[in-house]
Amino acid sequence: MSIPRQLRSHLDEILKDAVTYDVPMCEHTSIKIGGPADALAQPACAEEIMALTEHCRRFDTPYFIMGNGSNLLVSDDGIRGVVIKCGPRLGGIKLSGSIIEAQSGVTLARLAQAAAGASLSGLEFAGGIPGTLGGAVYMNAGAYDGEMSMIVTQTTYLDSAGNIRTVSGSEHGFGYRKSIFSEGGCVILSSVLQLKEGIQEQIYSKMNHFNACRREKQPLAMPSCGSTFKRPQGHYAGALIQGCCLMGCSIGGAAVSEKHAGFVVNTGGATAADVRALIGHIQNEVQKKYGVTLECEVKMVGF
Repeated sequence: MSIPRQLRSHLDEILKDAVTYDVPMCEHTSIKIGGPADALAQPACAEEIMALTEHCRRFDTPYFIMGNGSNLLVSDDGIRGVVIKCGPRLGGIKLSGSIIEAQSGVTLARLAQAAAGASLSGLEFAGGIPGTLGGAVYMNAGAYDGEMSMIVTQTTYLDSAGNIRTVSGSEHGFGYRKSIFSEGGCVILSSVLQLKEGIQEQIYSKMNHFNACRREKQPLAMPSCGSTFKRPQGHYAGALIQGCCLMGCSIGGAAVSEKHAGFVVNTGGATAADVRALIGHIQNEVQKKYGVTLECEVKMVGF
């Protein structure tokens, strides 16, 4: 679909130069894959998001919310409607004692550095996760010894009807790689994190250790969506895939990383169809050999 003329006029009025059209999504995803979005809007505040979503509903145009594109596979045909990217323009951070309030578009790397600079501990695990705060809360991102559920105390969001809401504590519905926001329809605006006072040198040391482990074990030099599969109960996805002798297995330009079997990488020129076919092949082989169903962690859009 194309963007209705009247909606386009409203988008231009609301966002000026922060909205573009027919945008290749390969430029906005970490795996460097994806066809064009009809429109890509990058709001700077809650009011702009409210206006954007209201006009999309008014003109019966679908919209999709994204963060840094680090856990996202976009169809080769692209995304119809408006993509609302909660990115750098929504990157505000406020510190008050051991509490941090941040907008959803701030990257976890920048947030972890801000915490470390204020001698606050609890975010060390997140320093190398290539996503935004909103995306991390959405999927309860975690690594090594931590996950977002351990530090997020409150989140403000826009519901599917355009109302601003707030949840606290257990109302987030955090679970393994999920939250109440995983059902979709909401836009995370900001979150409050409760950290602990620590010793700055130890905080940086821990972050550096985690980042060194990532560089050693993960294919960070190649485009990917990060970890491709959720951890199956009682197993590790990478170990199961490796056990099926699938490291290096490829379809088109997509391949199972030879550095870490849990990652599907873009070796150059991969299409979304290549990635989906390879994911399906991996799932079939693991199911046949181990009787384990691998659930994809990557969000797929536009298919």
